[in-house]
Amino acid sequence: MKKARSKAVLRIAAGVLVVAACALGILRGRQTRAKADIPTAQAKRGEFLVTVHCRGNLVATESIQLSAPVDVQDLQIVWLAPNGSEVKAGQVVVRFDPSRSEQELREKKVALAQAQASLDQAVADARITSDQDELDLASAELDRDKARLEASKKSIVSAMEGEKSAIDLGLAEQKVKLQQATMQLHKASADAKIASQERLRDAAKAEYDRAERRLAQLNLVSPHDGVVEYRTNRTAGWTNAQPFKVGDHVSAGVTIAELSELSSLEMESKVDEVDRGRIAAGDDVVVHVDAFPEKNFPGKMASISPLTEQDFVEWPPTRTFRAFSVLNQREPGLRPGMNGSADIIQSRLADAIHIPLKALFTDRGQAVVYLKASDGYKREPVRLLARNSDEVAVSGLKTGDTVALTNPELNR
Repeated sequence: MKKARSKAVLRIAAGVLVVAACALGILRGRQTRAKADIPTAQAKRGEFLVTVHCRGNLVATESIQLSAPVDVQDLQIVWLAPNGSEVKAGQVVVRFDPSRSEQELREKKVALAQAQASLDQAVADARITSDQDELDLASAELDRDKARLEASKKSIVSAMEGEKSAIDLGLAEQKVKLQQATMQLHKASADAKIASQERLRDAAKAEYDRAERRLAQLNLVSPHDGVVEYRTNRTAGWTNAQPFKVGDHVSAGVTIAELSELSSLEMESKVDEVDRGRIAAGDDVVVHVDAFPEKNFPGKMASISPLTEQDFVEWPPTRTFRAFSVLNQREPGLRPGMNGSADIIQSRLADAIHIPLKALFTDRGQAVVYLKASDGYKREPVRLLARNSDEVAVSGLKTGDTVALTNPELNR
């Protein structure tokens, strides 16, 4: 019996030892995995920029609006340049249906040709009448000269023949005067008719030119290089509002698109009221665009709004200033409306150790980091030199030191 009890006790003890070993292995495995799962970063040495970080978006300070012609009704879009595409100066951005305007131009061209033909006919008729009047006048003057010659013979002819010659001379002179008056009447009539036909021709020419201009206005052309962005078409109601597209009918004078000049792109950002006194126009800026996370765009702060603006999105409302930063270089893919941020450089530390802000912790008012060692992480006090929105400059670390981004003591 005693031997049996001893064997049972040994078996129980062995089982307890196995369970304890398994539990210890599981605990150590969890600790190892916890240490392995801790995110880390390395301390880097280099220039550290003390900045004021502010969010914003790209805006174009120079842009023009492309509107439908004001003297053409019931326009329909038949072609559009892609929304957000870059266009060159002189390139067509919007085309409207030209069929009605082309038909009108053909009709006005025919009317102009008819008016010109009528004017040409009036000029030709006036020339024919003038030539005939000149011939008739020449004939009358010749008859007058003959009558004058006969009248000059009255001293050598009988009195009766002399009297007859004098009468013939008077009639010839009256005929010349009558022909001259007729010529003036014909000329005045012809001039009036020609002037009337010229007015009709000019009116037809004006209508033709107007139709030609209307047809030319059906192509909206970019006056300079830029990016096209279409306005919202609300003719179908606010619930169905969407940017203008092919097939839409457009009223006269409606603004269809806005053409932004890429060379005028600036980062418009909001600066908190507490940071306003730390920055000034002319400060260096590093612009970050969300669409290009791997690139930094250096620039200069051009201006700051003199007055604050209240933002009621959050409560209590916040007060901010608008700051505009000019980029030193242009990226082909940059477009107005892209979100991003501006780091306005307040000062520079030429040679400093910097780590992510997430690696800095506080222990009883002392700034500390968790420095990776061979047996885990140890708490290491550091001195804070400068702080940014995502990085801090510290002393007390060496280049390449690995620090934890989360508190490893919470994972035990």
